[in-house]
Amino acid sequence: MTTYTEQFSAAAKANAEAQIALFSQLASKTFEGVEKLVDLNLKAARSTLEESQAAAQKLFAAKDPQEFFALTSAHAQPTLEKSVAYGRHLSGIFSSTQAELTKAAEAQIAEVNRKVVALIDEASKNAPAGTEQAVSVLKSAIGNMSAGYEQFTKNAKQAAEVLEANVTNAVEQLSQAGAKATRSTRK
Repeated sequence: MTTYTEQFSAAAKANAEAQIALFSQLASKTFEGVEKLVDLNLKAARSTLEESQAAAQKLFAAKDPQEFFALTSAHAQPTLEKSVAYGRHLSGIFSSTQAELTKAAEAQIAEVNRKVVALIDEASKNAPAGTEQAVSVLKSAIGNMSAGYEQFTKNAKQAAEVLEANVTNAVEQLSQAGAKATRSTRK
């Protein structure tokens, strides 16, 4: 039979290991998201530079102001479309990274909660008479912490969904405004 000290020491060690694993997993997911973001920005910058050089050469080759303004307005729609695509891609990166971070945290916390409850159950079996109330209070505290975390997770998911919806809405409005502007310049 193990002592309470050994049980709690083993639980503390397991908890510390779980926290390190969670931190490592969250850091890895965060770095993956940052890598995607950096890659997107590098590609966008490279593409913008190349397209700007080509557009500048065309504009300098314009023979009169009318051709210059025609080239300028012709360049506006593709630029707007690329900006909209960039916004959607950026939103996708944030959304997927947030989802992966939430999934990793939820899995790890559920496992830690399961282990803590199992430890409390095991300790309560060997607890001296009269400690039932303390065990009950401890179980209640664990339940309350778990419920609080679940509410926090729910709120974080809702906030991420609202952010994603707002970004999608802004990108869509930008796209529609660009389409209207292009139609009006063509008339």
